[in-house]
Amino acid sequence: MRALAIVDGEHYAPVVRDALAELPYEFAAAVLVGGTEKLRGGDDYGVPTVTDVEAAIERYAPEVVVDLSDEPVLGPIERLALASRVLALGVPYVGADFRLDPPERLPFGLPSIAVVGTGKRVGKTAVTGHLVRLVASTRRVVVVAMGRGGPPEPEVVTVPPTIDALIELSRSGRHAASDHLETAALTGVETVGCRRCGGGLAGGVARSNISAGAAVAVQLAPDVVVFDGSGAAIPPIAADRTLVVVGGHQDPAVAAGYLNTYRLLLADLVVVTMAEPESGWKHVRNAVASVVRPGVAIVGTTLRPRPTVDISGRSVAYFCTAPARAHAALAEHLTDVHGAHIVHVSGNLADRDRLRRELFDVDADLFLIELKAAAVDVVAEAAVARGAEVALAANDVIPVADDADLDEMLLEVAKFAR
Repeated sequence: MRALAIVDGEHYAPVVRDALAELPYEFAAAVLVGGTEKLRGGDDYGVPTVTDVEAAIERYAPEVVVDLSDEPVLGPIERLALASRVLALGVPYVGADFRLDPPERLPFGLPSIAVVGTGKRVGKTAVTGHLVRLVASTRRVVVVAMGRGGPPEPEVVTVPPTIDALIELSRSGRHAASDHLETAALTGVETVGCRRCGGGLAGGVARSNISAGAAVAVQLAPDVVVFDGSGAAIPPIAADRTLVVVGGHQDPAVAAGYLNTYRLLLADLVVVTMAEPESGWKHVRNAVASVVRPGVAIVGTTLRPRPTVDISGRSVAYFCTAPARAHAALAEHLTDVHGAHIVHVSGNLADRDRLRRELFDVDADLFLIELKAAAVDVVAEAAVARGAEVALAANDVIPVADDADLDEMLLEVAKFAR
C-alpha cells in the first residue's frame, strides 16, 4: 500500500529509516513535522522528505498516511488536527495503536447540500429548516433526514403531520419526534426519513439506510436534495456543498478541535447558533475561524421560537431543549413578539423523568412544543389528558450582526449545489 510517513526530529533518523523499511507499506515520502533534538543535518530517511502534508498528498497520492511521530512534536491536540487535515483529503490516518478512516461519503447524482453539526443540540435541524424554507421558495426541495429513532425503511412524508397524527404514531411504538417528522411538519416540503446507529469520532455511522433514502429522493425528481445530519454524525453522501452548524455554547476547544476540525474543513459555510450576548460565543467563532478553509464565512445567530398557531393573549407553557440560562429570553420573545402569557418554560424534553415531575404543576391553555425527544409521548399526551391544546413551535434562525445576510449566504451555497 502506497503510504506517506509522518516523522519528527525527536527520533534518531536511522531508527526511522529502519522502521520505514520494516513496516508493510510502500513509503513514497516522509513529512517532517518538527523537532530537532536528534537531527544532525543531512539526515537520510531513505525516502524524500517534505514539510507540507497537503502538498505531499497531492504529489504522491498515498493510500494511507502513517504517523511515526510522537510527543512532544505531536501531542493529542496537534495529532488530531493533523489527522483532520488528512481525512478531509479522503486519506486514512494510522498510528501505532489507532486508525482513523474518512467517513464514507457515497456519490450522489443530484444537486445536494449536507447539513452537519459539531454536536447534539446545536440547532442543526433549525438551520436545516431555515435553509429548506428559503430554497423551496424558488426550487423544488426534498430533505433526506437520518435519526437515531428513524424508520427501518426509508419513509416519504408528503403531508405535514398534525399533532393528532404524531400522537397516533407515538402510540403505535414509533418515535414521533424523529428529525424527518419535525422537518416535514415545520417546512411543508417532502421529507425522506432514515435511521442511523452509532457515531464515529469523525462523524461516520455504524449502520444507516440513508443510501436507500437517497435513492428514494432521486425518484421524487427534486431540483435539490438537502441531507440533514444527526447529532455530530455526517450524512454518508458526497454532497456538493456542506453547511456546518456549531453551538455558540460549546467549549471552543471541542467545537473546533478534536475531529470537529475535520467537519469544519468540509464546510462551505459555518452557522454559529445560540450566539447570545455575554455567552462567550465569539470565542467559539474565533476558534472556528482558525480552522476553516480560507474564504469560508462564519455567521453568528440566535434561535427564537415561532409558534405555528396564534398564541396571542393565551396562557402558554413552552417545552424545548434549550438550557435554563436561555429560558428568560425565550419567554420574553414569546411575550413581546407573539403576545402570549407565558406561565412555564421547560428545557427538559430530553429528560423524561424530570419532565413528568414538572408537568404536575403546569396549568396552561396551550402546550407549545419543540418536536424533540419526549415532546409527543410525554408532553402532548399530558396536554390531551387535561383537555389543553397542543401546538408545535419552529425555531427562527436570526443573524446577530446587522450586516450578516444569512439568507444571501445560504442561497449562495445552494446556487453551487449542482
